[in-house]
Amino acid sequence: MRKNNILVQLSLVFASVLLVACSSQSVKKTLKPSISSESIAEYINYLASDELEGRNTGSEGIDKAADFIQNTFENAEIPPFFETYRDSFQVGEVTGFNILGMIEGSDPALKKEYVLVGAHYDHIGKASPVEGDSIANGANDNASGTVGVLKLAEAFAENRQNKRSLIFALFSGEELGLRGSASLAQHLKEQGLDLYTMVNLEMIGVPMKAKTYEAYLTGYKESNMAQKMNKYAGMELVGFLPQAGQLNLFRRSDNYPFYQQFSIPAQTVSTFDFSNYDFYHHVDDEAPLMNTDHMANLLQDLYPAILEMTRTSEREIKMNE
Repeated sequence: MRKNNILVQLSLVFASVLLVACSSQSVKKTLKPSISSESIAEYINYLASDELEGRNTGSEGIDKAADFIQNTFENAEIPPFFETYRDSFQVGEVTGFNILGMIEGSDPALKKEYVLVGAHYDHIGKASPVEGDSIANGANDNASGTVGVLKLAEAFAENRQNKRSLIFALFSGEELGLRGSASLAQHLKEQGLDLYTMVNLEMIGVPMKAKTYEAYLTGYKESNMAQKMNKYAGMELVGFLPQAGQLNLFRRSDNYPFYQQFSIPAQTVSTFDFSNYDFYHHVDDEAPLMNTDHMANLLQDLYPAILEMTRTSEREIKMNE
């Protein structure tokens, strides 16, 4: 009888352990939101349409893009970071707008620290004509990154799992020399914002070829961000691309002003390596060429990595010495 009781107790313990394990796996599965390729296509088809005329900073087309971004934040019930969504800056006589939304963190202490997720939504407007078409629609550069930020913002707004506060920022003026992100980084620094880290999305519309990782991270050796993102995602999410260093990509996108101002890990996630897409700053950079299934997979894998950045008790992502 005692032996039977012991067996029963062991069975109950085993069942409890199994239940906890299953629950843990279930929690891990819920960390990845459902981001459909169809919804990505809908957004990118508009942002890279002829109606927006290539989204040149200061143009009517980019104002329409700014309205679209603001409406997306409003529909997801994401409030502005400042009093309004638009943060303006000047480049000569041209006025540009960064668009910012924020999701406050749930932890009373950690919510005072910020993780910024950004991308530039401007492009060059016009380019050399091809068969009468001169509109450089900028689907990969960088409607893809813009859509990525918007879809991540919607997912975080739906789940509200972040303990640190999240800023979602879309920059204009990138094609003019990172002018929008430089203005915002300086503005936030002057306000004394406690910025933990910044993740920038740049040209994520086509998959990489013959790589074990989904995307590469610029400034790979500057910090431990890649290692932590892979750990948080539970997979080889981002890797090292030698050409990124050779082409100095760390300093060529909107992550760089935040690195300069805050001396923090601020890096760019990209899948464009100059060999897998032929239409950089070209009128044929069109929405139908974007691989929205790839984008959906990448964003769903990025979500738990960014989420964990907001949830660790300590600041685990650090600059390398």
